[in-house]
Amino acid sequence: MGSIENPIVTEIESPTNTSIKHSVEDLEKPVPTPPHRPSRQLITIALISTGILIAGILGYRWWHFAATHQETDNAYVAGDINPINARIAGTVVEVAIQDNQVVSPGTVLIKLDPRDSEVALQQAQAALETARYQARVAQANIRVVSTNAQGQTTQAQGNIDAAATVSASGSQVLEAQAGVPVAQAQLAQVEAALVKADLDYKRYSQLAQNGAVAQQQVEAAKATYDSTIAQRDVAVEQIRQADAKLVQAEKNQANSQAKLASTQGNLQQADATGQQTEVSRQQYKVAQAAVTQAEVQLKNAKLQLSYTLLKAPASGQVGNKTVQVGQRVQPGQTLMSLVQQRPWIVANFKETQLAKIQPGQLVEIKLDAVPGHMFVGRIDSLAPASGAKFALLPPDNATGNFTKIVQRVPIKVVFDADSIRGYESKITSGMSAAVTVEVPQQ
Repeated sequence: MGSIENPIVTEIESPTNTSIKHSVEDLEKPVPTPPHRPSRQLITIALISTGILIAGILGYRWWHFAATHQETDNAYVAGDINPINARIAGTVVEVAIQDNQVVSPGTVLIKLDPRDSEVALQQAQAALETARYQARVAQANIRVVSTNAQGQTTQAQGNIDAAATVSASGSQVLEAQAGVPVAQAQLAQVEAALVKADLDYKRYSQLAQNGAVAQQQVEAAKATYDSTIAQRDVAVEQIRQADAKLVQAEKNQANSQAKLASTQGNLQQADATGQQTEVSRQQYKVAQAAVTQAEVQLKNAKLQLSYTLLKAPASGQVGNKTVQVGQRVQPGQTLMSLVQQRPWIVANFKETQLAKIQPGQLVEIKLDAVPGHMFVGRIDSLAPASGAKFALLPPDNATGNFTKIVQRVPIKVVFDADSIRGYESKITSGMSAAVTVEVPQQ
């Protein structure tokens, strides 16, 4: 290298972008060591290393999160919606609530015209009183008929010996009939003896006049004749008594037979009265059934009258109100809806996400209507079938060309009570939600 007359100036760029000019002479001199500063390459390496480290950390966290969580944004808020229906036909006379009003159980929502139901209630009450009165009359009739039956039975039992009396009177008639011929035979015998005594007396009287017989024999014949006449009179009286006895026996027999017929009639009447008592008992049972029926009709009339007041079955918020005063409503017509303020989430997870999802697992819920707030809940239950099976027209995979589609299964998620406190009015049915379920790691 030759001598250099003109100094050569070189520019060296330091990491701080400052220029240092050195002459050739300065180069020949010992240069002092500058302070150590990192080069651009080292900074780049450091930045890349830091980025890789951060990416690794984030990747690990994402992997860990994906391994321990399942999430879906196919989720919606659901809740119990009670339709308020008219149970009877009527005219609306008052709508006691406003749109979107919060009500408690038993709050009167709608009033229907009660006059028709009140008239029906009065008619049912009158019918019940009539049925009860008829039942009391039937019960009293049982006592009257039963008493008459007992009296007739007692009287008939008191004359129960009428049959024996008829038999005895028949025997007396037979005896009296047998006594008449005997008396007549005795009279004939006495009359024959009287004829003989008369002839003897006349003969002895003639013989006594001729002195053929003694006067004593005449007197004896006269006494025999007189005695025979007395016997004839006795025989005639016996015949008369026998006839009278026969007549009396026949009369007694007729009386006994009449008494027997009367007794039999009393027995038949007592039996008929007993049957009438049973009929009266059956009539009383019918009257009691009528009372029961009238009581049921009265309860039904009261129930129909209560239907004129439509009350809230539970606490909630009124919505979908379509009723106005003066409107004529029909049974089953929906007049408004009552949304209960106990919402839950229906999250539709893919079937490939269900392997580790179980009831009771912790759930994080995000609502589009409440950004920035994380709600907490738990899985309540899994649906027994996929949503496609509950559709109006379920797919039939057995026909046509088959294309496999991942199905979704509805899962019910309930909110934690403390989590939604203060947000009840902001959470309504139908809102969109995103659900993340914490599952155990494999």
